[in-house]
Amino acid sequence: MIPFRSQPPTPRLREGYALLQQHDPDPAGLNRLLVACGDAPRSPDRWERVLARSAWHLVVLNPSGQLVGFVRATSDQALNANLWDLVADPADTYRNEVIGALVQAALARLRRELSGCSISLSAPPEAVTALTRAGFVVDPGGIRAMGLDLRGGREEGLG
Repeated sequence: MIPFRSQPPTPRLREGYALLQQHDPDPAGLNRLLVACGDAPRSPDRWERVLARSAWHLVVLNPSGQLVGFVRATSDQALNANLWDLVADPADTYRNEVIGALVQAALARLRRELSGCSISLSAPPEAVTALTRAGFVVDPGGIRAMGLDLRGGREEGLG
């Protein structure tokens, strides 16, 4: 996906929801969210390393203070920025709004802090609408991503 320059207005979250920067979510809450989204949980030590190596992260809390959205960014601070773990709780009524707010807030921060970087991300299917609204193009020119499973040693197409 490649972002274009024109951007829609930033979506607002429902009253009571909060988008927070650098809020330190607990590993159990992050794992609950990952598992709800079909991903594998991570150990607390791994979460500590992941968050420490990220440039920043954003979280969305629902009105009861429960973690319902998350995204984090990494960068080489020169050419590349990457968004990781873009997830929103499938049980949350306003999941699409949570994803939209995370996408817009993440892109705004990347534009401010790392404006010269290209942006890459791996997105779940439910994020495609929000990413398209933000100006991304799905698989422009047939570009596909590849990944290597280091545990099994086999390559997998991600696109």
